[in-house]
Amino acid sequence: MEELIEILNRASYAYYQQAEEQMSNLEYDALYEELVALEKETGITRTDSPTVNVGYEVVSQLPKERHERPMLSLDKTKSAEELAEFLGVQKGVLSWKMDGLTIVLTYREGRLYKAVTRGNGETGEIVTPNAKTFRNLPLKIKYPNELILRGEAVIGYRDFEEINRKLPEVEAKYKNPRNLCSGSVRQLNSQITKSRQVSFYGFSVVKAEGIDFENSRKRQLDWLEEQGFEVVEHCLVTQDTLRQTVEEFSSRIGENDFPSDGLVLNYDDIAYGESLGQTSKFPRDSMAFKWEDEKRETTLLSIEWSPSRTGLINPVAIFEPVELEGTTVSRASVHNISILEELELGIGDRLLVYKANMIIPQIAENLTKSGNLEIPSACPVCQGTTSIRQTGSARALYCDNPDCQAKQIKAFTLFVSRDAMNIEGLSEASLEKFVGRGFIQTSGDIFRLSRYREEICQMEGFGEKSFRNLADSIEKARDTSLPRLIYSLGIANIGLANAKLICRHFDQDPEKVMKATAEELGKIDGIGPVIASAFEVYFAQEKNRSRYLDILGEIRLEENRQEASYLFREKVFVVTGSVARFSNRSQLKEWIEARGGKVTGSVTSKTSFLINNDAESTSSKNKKARELNIPILSEEELLAMAGQSETDPVQPV
Repeated sequence: MEELIEILNRASYAYYQQAEEQMSNLEYDALYEELVALEKETGITRTDSPTVNVGYEVVSQLPKERHERPMLSLDKTKSAEELAEFLGVQKGVLSWKMDGLTIVLTYREGRLYKAVTRGNGETGEIVTPNAKTFRNLPLKIKYPNELILRGEAVIGYRDFEEINRKLPEVEAKYKNPRNLCSGSVRQLNSQITKSRQVSFYGFSVVKAEGIDFENSRKRQLDWLEEQGFEVVEHCLVTQDTLRQTVEEFSSRIGENDFPSDGLVLNYDDIAYGESLGQTSKFPRDSMAFKWEDEKRETTLLSIEWSPSRTGLINPVAIFEPVELEGTTVSRASVHNISILEELELGIGDRLLVYKANMIIPQIAENLTKSGNLEIPSACPVCQGTTSIRQTGSARALYCDNPDCQAKQIKAFTLFVSRDAMNIEGLSEASLEKFVGRGFIQTSGDIFRLSRYREEICQMEGFGEKSFRNLADSIEKARDTSLPRLIYSLGIANIGLANAKLICRHFDQDPEKVMKATAEELGKIDGIGPVIASAFEVYFAQEKNRSRYLDILGEIRLEENRQEASYLFREKVFVVTGSVARFSNRSQLKEWIEARGGKVTGSVTSKTSFLINNDAESTSSKNKKARELNIPILSEEELLAMAGQSETDPVQPV
């Protein structure tokens, strides 16, 4: 079901948002019907399923409701020894303490009936329409009676960073995933919640009559998974294994995409835990473990002003390197002018720094408070004027120049993406740093980053090896195709599929493509008047033509061979599993298409070949191929069909 949901959603997004067709309507309908059948068979329907049409709701205010049982806070400790003493001779369930927004869900007759936030523990806010948009929450489950469970709504770090960049300036106050999640779940418009990529992880069952949990909290979590819920990662522990398990969790916190501020230990024996009762503040059947914040004293060396796509210029404190939680740290975000002024920062000040949740470097305290910093009046990237604006409860510095290069990060991110120039290792965060330092002002500058080798090698997160890897990736990206270049320009409505059509029509000639008129483009099957007009308008602007020619001077285009081979004409391929001879599946797809073949996302009766290096795999695609007697080929067998030996380099065309 998860595989089908991913395939269908990806195909739908490509069709409606990128004007690309990944499969025929017939293929899409067949997969859709298969998903419907599976949902009917299992009784489970997830919120991200394309079979669900969740209507968005807008309310004037969030109604409130009193919880049937008070939601108490947990007693806390920073000592693993104290945690082991609490467990005693009992077995326990140890899990992540996720840092999001606690939600109570009620299901009736197998359907989501109500969702309420924790609130103050006594009364919460009803957010049912918003919960229906959580991306991994089942709207329908097998259990027919009333189910009440608790869990945590969270936004992962990657989604947080991406979403925060897109927020309007007034919402620049979201400084961590928890704040963003809380604001997202409590929106009055559920469509906004939907866009925020909120996930839900169950952690306890409050009510589920008629189910024998064998007096085990772990069995409760296992049962929730059987109903289609994702639950917090957990494991059974005893007093003897607890300390080692805490260390194992601790060692992995830096790898987690989700925010966590510790661990939770519950007695596995439900009856025993309930028999202990509660204090006025805490339940006695569980305890939270918080990691001790390791603090180090250091000296502030400078403030780096880091511009972003919204024009916001963030102050970043640069200090003498210190060891924190096993890594060397030399910088920490100060977030905005208000915090900078509150800390009374000045060059040479003595600071106490730590890692929040063992991950994010923060300034805990300024011990000397000289307050001698000057707020820059010019943007460090474009040298345009700056201004201080009130954003919510905080004051922040902004660049006033609408054409500031720092605001073009999105364009640079598209340019280096896999389907465009495919420059591996150049993340959006690295692009922001390079733009902030003035290394990148136009797309062509990305191919000239070697000019700043010495400076880049000294930047945090980079070194000689990192720079060599980046330089190798850039050099490799110089060998590319004209359709990739056209797509990388970010012309409105021009996806990679449209770019291929246009370049093929003009014999892969860069000059002909640049001078194409809307009338000529309109004659291409699949290119409508809107796309044709946008293309002509783009190249009518001198700055865009200059950018295009500049990039052409830095790359090496494939030899101009229009439809060099028709070997796979009218053949339909599906690619699955990992690849070895090709750098990724996208390159393999291009290789097949260059030989006249078509690549789709699902195995159907029209499929000619399934490409999978593991022919014995029990994956759904392999099973389907065997049922339909469709040949399953390895990469080597496919290359052999094209007359290439094992030692031949893989060529795009």
